[in-house]
This record gives sequence, structure tokens and C-alpha cells, in this order.
Amino acid sequence: MRNLAVLLILIVTLGLSVPSFASEVSIRKHAAAEVKSICDKVGGKFSQDATGYYCGTNCHGGPGTDCYVGCKTDQPCIAQVIGSRRPTTLLNALQVPARSTR
Repeated sequence: MRNLAVLLILIVTLGLSVPSFASEVSIRKHAAAEVKSICDKVGGKFSQDATGYYCGTNCHGGPGTDCYVGCKTDQPCIAQVIGSRRPTTLLNALQVPARSTR
């Protein structure tokens, strides 16, 4: 029983210390036309509704949701990316750097 408790504590500790596979980063405000232009450039899918505008890509030149930018009206945009990247622009939020293997 004691070994089971130690194992359980170890599993919980390791589970909490592993970094998240996705991160959200706030980037500055962007106009819908700017987001659409960059989205088209990287091969993503642009959408817009009454609350804001959005672009999703597979991070490698196609539509998907691995790399995603959402902009609510009159608020900074939020970029959601896989891994530990910290994008600062729309372009590097919607595609991985050329040297990356993923």
C-alpha cells in the first residue's frame, strides 16, 4: 500500500510539472483586413462573425487549428500555438519557423 501511495504521488507530481502542449499569447490589436491578408498568405482559413474575426492553420500552409489567432472586436488578438513558441506577430503565430520540424 505504501508503494502505491508513493507511485501515485510521483505520477501526480510529474503530471503537474510537464509543460502544456498549447499556449495562448496576447498580441496587439489587428484589423480584420490585416488578419485576413496574413491568413490568406499562410494558407489558413479566415472567418468573421459579430464578435470578432479568426484564422486557423495547420502551421504548415494549410487550414487547421494547430495555429490559431482570434481577435475580439476592440481587444488585443489572442494567438494559440502548439509548444513553447511565443509569437509576437500574426505571421509567426500562424506558421512555424522554417527551421522547425513540426
